Amino acid sequence: MLPTEGFTCFPGQMWDRVLSKVKKAVVFIDDKCAESLHWNGGATRVFEAGARNLKQFSSFEAGGENEPKAVFVVSTLLKGITADIIQDIVGLSHFQYCVVFTTVAHSIHLLANNVTVELEGNPVFEQFEDKLCEWMGDVNYTAEVMHAPVVFALVSPQLLLAPTFAHLFPLLPRDLETINIKRPEKKRFGCLTDVDLRSLTPELQIEIKSLASAVNSMFESTSTREESFALGPMSRLIAGELANHPQAKNRRKTAPNKASIVFIDRTLDLTGAAGHHGDSLVEKILTVLQPLPGHTTDVQVDMLELTNLQRTPDSQTTLAPGSSNISYLLYNKVCNVAVKENIFSVNLPGKIRVNNIQLKSEVYIQFIKIPCLRSVRITTLF
Repeated sequence: MLPTEGFTCFPGQMWDRVLSKVKKAVVFIDDKCAESLHWNGGATRVFEAGARNLKQFSSFEAGGENEPKAVFVVSTLLKGITADIIQDIVGLSHFQYCVVFTTVAHSIHLLANNVTVELEGNPVFEQFEDKLCEWMGDVNYTAEVMHAPVVFALVSPQLLLAPTFAHLFPLLPRDLETINIKRPEKKRFGCLTDVDLRSLTPELQIEIKSLASAVNSMFESTSTREESFALGPMSRLIAGELANHPQAKNRRKTAPNKASIVFIDRTLDLTGAAGHHGDSLVEKILTVLQPLPGHTTDVQVDMLELTNLQRTPDSQTTLAPGSSNISYLLYNKVCNVAVKENIFSVNLPGKIRVNNIQLKSEVYIQFIKIPCLRSVRITTLF
């Protein structure tokens, strides 16, 4: 397999690890992992793997009496609110077998528990397994806790996003003052480039380490040794964490493939990041349409024009974009081609346009619904 193919396959491979455990289980998934799943087969893929049900990761959800198995997929540490929600769900259910997947590596769990030395095995995960058995009400029940970096979304063959870290924002000058206030007895930092990882808040340290760990997992999967470049204070911290990752040092000695990775603080180019002048149809779509609830990388499409329903203030007229091969190929094209060149690809050819009477036919509805999901102006289809 070529290195480029490995990068495009990596998100799906990580989800395969999760889906191998969902047979006959009710699956609870948080919003960040759900967004990654959205780009990696969606709920259909979960049910095809044998899951009985798919629910939001919430204390208000639970399994039924005939659902003895549960799988949790979370993007956070297994402590605090996350642990409380899992306990609430398990307590309201009749589970005898629980599997928990977290995108946060065990080494970062050690850091969060103030353990600074590497320990044999996965003691934090093992302790949480014991808690799961306790919450299920029988120590003889089965519990498993594993790490699975399901943080990436393959938007197109040339674009891999990490929606889990969408909120990770570069450091700003005002952050320097906040950091210095918390260092009354230590030397004050003169500028953001002087800031080190240990001076940041524990939450931000965990976010940076988690991102570096996820990138390292991707390089490990593709047997790649990276050459890192960084532009900006935050990018320098992330690149430094990746360079110092314990597993990365061994990987660089043996990996046959080579790649360059560039970390960039987009605050160095606010005009480009905030502007809407690019010649890209996808940019215009993402700018005009509302995002899907809980998502940062996909938008909703108004489908009311394809129905006989009347528009009301309370009507929900949106639908998630489809995942068929037709819409996926079309989306890939509009990602990489200028607006003037792909406008004909978005609209249906004139010879297969339909009128209002034909539109009522189920055949035509099935035919046109997939291509229109990625179009801003649905009316142009007719």
